[in-house]
Amino acid sequence: MSHTTIHPVWVRAFHWINAAAVILMCMSGWQVYEASPVFHAIRFPASITLGGWLGGALLWHFAVMWILVANFATYLVLGVVTGRLRRTIFPITLGAIMTDLAAAPRGKLSHGDLSQYNAVQKAAYLVVIVDIVLVILSGLTIWKPVQFPVLRMLMGGFDNARIVHFAAMSVLVGFFAVHIVMVALVPRSLLTMIWGR
Repeated sequence: MSHTTIHPVWVRAFHWINAAAVILMCMSGWQVYEASPVFHAIRFPASITLGGWLGGALLWHFAVMWILVANFATYLVLGVVTGRLRRTIFPITLGAIMTDLAAAPRGKLSHGDLSQYNAVQKAAYLVVIVDIVLVILSGLTIWKPVQFPVLRMLMGGFDNARIVHFAAMSVLVGFFAVHIVMVALVPRSLLTMIWGR
């Protein structure tokens, strides 16, 4: 592996699989949601849903769920074992986050070295990792509420688990939208996630 490699092959593979899985999970989840909305004022048009009907959406959701869980768990294990998660996300301080948040709107964040994340990126990646764990745990609670009574209790019951799941999904969608904007502003970052450098 060249010393100029920013993202090794395994990171890039897990990134793209994770991105595809999250998109498919959201689209099929929105179709499931349409059958029994948590918030009646929030509805999703058929053009952005997957599955065509409740049964089809559930089949997609459960199939992709295994891909997301396996991919995410393997990524976390490799990230910890190789030390990559520690090197890329930590250390992180509230002061550094606030400084970089203030610098971002003025275009003062440095993107010269794409192998080094700024504090806002570190915080965002840490939040999305925790959020995916919450999506998975709340999803398990909704899927098997009887088999996971402790999770159900921690989520405040089945109905609250649905709200937690929806909120966690919304955070993922928000992250994805901001991520796309940032890639558009720094297109070289997309190339590093495709070619590794």
